[in-house]
Amino acid sequence: MEEKKTQCESEVEIPSVPVIQFYPQLYKQRYRFVEDLVYRYEPKKVADLGCGDASLLRQLKKLSCIELLVGVDIKDEHNLEMDGYYLRPYITQRLFPRELELTIILYQGSVVERDSRLLGFDMITCIELIEHLNPDDLAKFPEVVFGYLSPSMVVISTPNSDFNPLFEVVTVRDFDHKFEWSRKEFQSWALRVAETYSYSVEFTGVGEPPAGAESVGFCTQIGIFRKNGAKAAESCASEQREQHVYKPVVTISFPSLQQEKYFKTTVVSEVCKQVKIMRMEYLRGLKEQEEGREPSNESDPRLLAPMLWEGQLYTEAEKARIEASAKPFSVKDKFYVPLQRLPAYVRLHHLGVSEERIRSVLADSGTLSSDGSAVAIDLHDPPEPDDYSDDYPDGDDYPDGDDYPDGDDYPDGDDYPDGDVDYPDGGDDYPDGGDDYPDGGDDYPDGDDYPDCDYHPGDEPGDEPGDEPGAILIS
Repeated sequence: MEEKKTQCESEVEIPSVPVIQFYPQLYKQRYRFVEDLVYRYEPKKVADLGCGDASLLRQLKKLSCIELLVGVDIKDEHNLEMDGYYLRPYITQRLFPRELELTIILYQGSVVERDSRLLGFDMITCIELIEHLNPDDLAKFPEVVFGYLSPSMVVISTPNSDFNPLFEVVTVRDFDHKFEWSRKEFQSWALRVAETYSYSVEFTGVGEPPAGAESVGFCTQIGIFRKNGAKAAESCASEQREQHVYKPVVTISFPSLQQEKYFKTTVVSEVCKQVKIMRMEYLRGLKEQEEGREPSNESDPRLLAPMLWEGQLYTEAEKARIEASAKPFSVKDKFYVPLQRLPAYVRLHHLGVSEERIRSVLADSGTLSSDGSAVAIDLHDPPEPDDYSDDYPDGDDYPDGDDYPDGDDYPDGDDYPDGDVDYPDGGDDYPDGGDDYPDGGDDYPDGDDYPDCDYHPGDEPGDEPGDEPGAILIS
């Protein structure tokens, strides 16, 4: 047997080519590359042609500069609807809305068809798309994307066939690929397209080769096309005749501060937060005065927490702006913050709200002073209503007793629900009256030490249950 096993092991062929792995995964590197471009150039309108499962769109929707995000794919409507499910706003995006509007649209259609709704875009991405086009569609592709749509920037990625010999399988990487170009072939095509449609092109890629194989280049090659005279192209977009061939399948609008209800909610929330922080500072100052201590100029770390959560601390200029504004004050049991002071705070200042705007937003909130010049709240929070006698409805800690619902510690007795000390049914330790176990015996259910009798040398713990409780059985 051992000889046979050794023989089988000797027949196993070890691949001569090491397995190529990428970290992060190659598709994530491509998406991150596009993200970085968006961060750098801040396009407002971005379309992804051949969007697949909309994974790239899910990444891009997080970026604050984008106001219109479009995906186009030929897949069936049902699948596009499913992809749209994952593009919806998160709950947190409703609680903390974006500053700018964001609309996401998924269209069903071919990337070689003309649709005027994609005119005037800042960026169009084609990530691992062109290798799926047949020769006829590949010939139409430049005229539609570069000639008709003519965005300010086009990003095209495609496999680099020069890299393929490093894989165990040297054929095309996907059964649906109609071709895979070498770097020379891709660059020749890209330069010809750029010259024809008045673009410049820069070549780069993701997926670095292993050490010693640098000559093959990146696993994924990328061309970044920039329109020459992009502003002129924007003005031409409005002159194009409307042509709608794509079918809109999913349309999603995100909450934003451009929408009045979210703007008001954000302003009210921020005002309440800042007023409460100011009240805590004010009360701390009063306490220091009562104790005869010098007022501290350092903020309580607890009061900085909201600012740390927002990733911001006040600069010297911001502090000076706040200090120059009207100071909060108290009259009897009320604390007042002049509306004039609030726009000086970072978030409200960034929102561009004026004293008048804050007054109009708070008009129905009941927090304005009688003359409307300040926010007025109680100097001290009222004690929270005690719905129960102590902590629970009918006892000290639990609903009907001291610690538990119906007794001192447990529902119906001192320590346990129904007995004096420990267990529910009146016994000291267990539910049914005995000291330690449920059935009246000292230690076990039906006797003192064992289930059916006191323990005695020779006694078997498994005696019949009919034995009298507490009997002494001698063998």
